[in-house]
Amino acid sequence: MAVKLFDSELKVMDVLWKRGDTPAKVIAKTLADEVGWNVNTTYTLIKRCIKKGAIARSEPNFMCHALIPKEEVQAAETEELINKIYDGSADKLFAALLSRKKLSAEQIEQLKQIVGELE
Repeated sequence: MAVKLFDSELKVMDVLWKRGDTPAKVIAKTLADEVGWNVNTTYTLIKRCIKKGAIARSEPNFMCHALIPKEEVQAAETEELINKIYDGSADKLFAALLSRKKLSAEQIEQLKQIVGELE
């Protein structure tokens, strides 16, 4: 992934992924309510995301637009996790996830469909 985002920056991106294009002041209000951040913290993170090429800014109203889709970030973060923790082995990650909790019959069926589509 060309853009590496930190957890705090992902919170900003998540607002945009959920809402679509959003003014910076609305992002700041949302994160103040959800996380307790002050306006300056949020604006600093938005500016970092702009610098990294994850967000585009337009006027009026400091409108923010996500330049990278959530799925792209999820794929890159998953790949990094597999390489860092599971020696590059997706099946080890998959086994670890399955052993953590009981899955419903519906979840098991969904997983079977996903695996079936890969074959």
